[in-house]
Amino acid sequence: MKKTRHAKADVRRGRRNRKLGRYKRSILMICMVLVCLTGVLAVSSVRLHARNAQYKAQEEELAGQIKEEKQRAKEVEEFEEYVKTDEYIKEMAEDKLNLVDPNEIVFKPSE
Repeated sequence: MKKTRHAKADVRRGRRNRKLGRYKRSILMICMVLVCLTGVLAVSSVRLHARNAQYKAQEEELAGQIKEEKQRAKEVEEFEEYVKTDEYIKEMAEDKLNLVDPNEIVFKPSE
C-alpha cells in the first residue's frame, strides 16, 4: 500500500507541476503581450509628439503670413485712398500725359 500512496502523490505532484507550468506560461505570454503593447504605445507617442511639433511650426509660419497679408491689405487700402486724391491725379497727369501747371517752368534736356 505504501507504493500506491506514493504513486498517487507523485501523480498529484505531476498534475500540480503541469498546472503550475501552464500558469507560468500564461503569465509569461500576458507579460510579453503587455510589453509589446507598451512598445507600440511608446512609438506612437513619439510620432505624435513629432507631428505636434511640426504642426506648431506650421501654425507659427501661417500666423506670420497672416500678419504680413494684413499689413499688405492695410497698405492697399492706404493706396486706394491716395488714388482718390487730387494729388495722385495731378501726379499721373504729369507722368503719363506730360501736363504741367500754368505757373510751372519746364526744362527740357538738350539733345
